[in-house]
Amino acid sequence: MRKRHEQRIKNRKPAFKKWIKRLHLWFGLSIGLIVFIVSITGALYVFKEDIQYVLRKDFITHSEKNISEKKTLPLKVLEEKINEQNPEKYPLHWVEIPLDKTKSYKFYYYERDPDAWNYFDEFPIYKSVYVNPFSGEVLSIEDEKNGFFNIVKFIHWSFLLNSDWGKYVVGIPVLIFLFMLISGIILWWPRNKAARKQRFWFQWKNIRNWKRKNYDLHSILGFYASFIALIVAITGLFYSFVFIQAFMYFVFSGGNTVYPEFAHIQTEDPVEMKTAATIDKIAMQVEQHYPDYSAYTIDLGHEHIDDHEHENFTVYVRGLEDKYYIYSEMVFDENSGKLLLNRPYEKRDFGEKYVAANYDIHVGAILGTFGKILALISSLVCASLPVTGFMVWWGRRNKAKR
Repeated sequence: MRKRHEQRIKNRKPAFKKWIKRLHLWFGLSIGLIVFIVSITGALYVFKEDIQYVLRKDFITHSEKNISEKKTLPLKVLEEKINEQNPEKYPLHWVEIPLDKTKSYKFYYYERDPDAWNYFDEFPIYKSVYVNPFSGEVLSIEDEKNGFFNIVKFIHWSFLLNSDWGKYVVGIPVLIFLFMLISGIILWWPRNKAARKQRFWFQWKNIRNWKRKNYDLHSILGFYASFIALIVAITGLFYSFVFIQAFMYFVFSGGNTVYPEFAHIQTEDPVEMKTAATIDKIAMQVEQHYPDYSAYTIDLGHEHIDDHEHENFTVYVRGLEDKYYIYSEMVFDENSGKLLLNRPYEKRDFGEKYVAANYDIHVGAILGTFGKILALISSLVCASLPVTGFMVWWGRRNKAKR
């Protein structure tokens, strides 16, 4: 009886792996092209911040002299000067203000049409304007909508479809790819010590057969990249599915089910208190509270195509120049500029900190340049897996025919 029981267990294992192998193949053939595109665009985007900084260094900083003796112009005045130098039918949407005043202010034209079906119609305008904050001189206008990195980003995110539903066109295949990574590890796992030796590294000394080399490229590179790819895939799914966001916050917050939201805080003071100087009053308070931070963004309070209405001013203050995971949040009365809420990074629970860090984890920036290199290599290997996997299937298919 015991021998019979052991035999049944042995038979179950090959049957389990057989089904895993079939699913791995079927899913691979069905989503291979999508995985290739998403992986390649991800690899291209990893060093976006670094490359863009080099390309824009001439106007990221301005040439104003003796800035310690001067004051920056009011934000409304800067807005007027931009509109004089660059007339647009759309209003400026928000401004990113660096704490380091040797750097230019960065204003944005941004409108979104949620009813459009593709990326190019979805965003009627998306431009950034670099401005000398002391003189109001426009140093450069960058067309972000048609820029290389933004197009790469939206191919990666939604295949240039409307981002509201295009994210599912990408997200569902990535969800399947997550299964493929796990099933690939299961299929890779060697049965014995002899098989283990050739699974960990390439043993090509006396091998000339391209099929064997291709198989090793698929299985060995896939195995090593899969652990980083699992992290990249999960953090990418975070942007496609609300349930992933809720689950990750639940896990890292220790069981909290409601994410803290403070944008709903109501304006307290009457509209008569609102003046052109209100927004500068807000900016001054931000810089007093966070003088050692990198930059902050302020919505300029105009009505836009997406019908956004302001109950108050919510300001996000970024702690680091090239990362996003450290940020603090401030809420101001939109009429008087009075501070209603200040939530520094240190007071957030671990779930909130994870949510803020998700992007930096996704692109590897959380570990600096080393992390980005890991994300780049992992993305390139993931792009190769559909190619080498197809070649494995094609070679076996032709062999079976013969």
